[in-house]
Amino acid sequence: MSDIRLYVSQDTLPSASENTYLSVRGSKRGELYVQDFYLRHVLEGRAYQVRAGTITAPLTGDIDITDTAAEMCADVATGVTLIPVYLNADVESLNGGTLPICTAKSVATASTAGTAFTPLPLYSGGPAARATARVQAAGAVTVTAELATTTLRHYSKTVAVAAGEPLANFEWKMPPVLNGPRCFYVQVAGITAGPLYFASFDFIEMLTANID
Repeated sequence: MSDIRLYVSQDTLPSASENTYLSVRGSKRGELYVQDFYLRHVLEGRAYQVRAGTITAPLTGDIDITDTAAEMCADVATGVTLIPVYLNADVESLNGGTLPICTAKSVATASTAGTAFTPLPLYSGGPAARATARVQAAGAVTVTAELATTTLRHYSKTVAVAAGEPLANFEWKMPPVLNGPRCFYVQVAGITAGPLYFASFDFIEMLTANID
């Protein structure tokens, strides 16, 4: 019986003597693995979550967006790649008086202040993340100043909230590929007051050398 082998692509086409092959993976029942990118990395212990607030203790956002102030972030060093894959924030305006806004951006400089947060493995009991993270209310996570020439803007949305409908939901999934050193950060704010919120973002991390 012959093995099924998978050719692994390289940046340049190799000669016949340099071909690299891997065995095709299957389940214990003999099924060929055909997994989406996200699930594959969850099962291999490379997916994590950073979250802010709990059901009994929501956080308070900033009064306005400030270029160096964030609510949460994840930092990776050279040699590691961060792929943010999902962001969710539920934001409650205070007495209908705010205009909630949520943004997601990244810069090539690590954060410098804020309460450390250990990223939660999305594979229960999985390995610790290489990335480090911070979470702190009212824009107390400090990131480098935003510039049009250095800051990537991945998501930004403002929701007008009526007094009778005090909850705004922000949801984003459009993964950038951020090769370290890099800082991915999230900002949550209002206009006249800092809104209460719960938020989280999921990310995949990989060694940069292992990216196709």
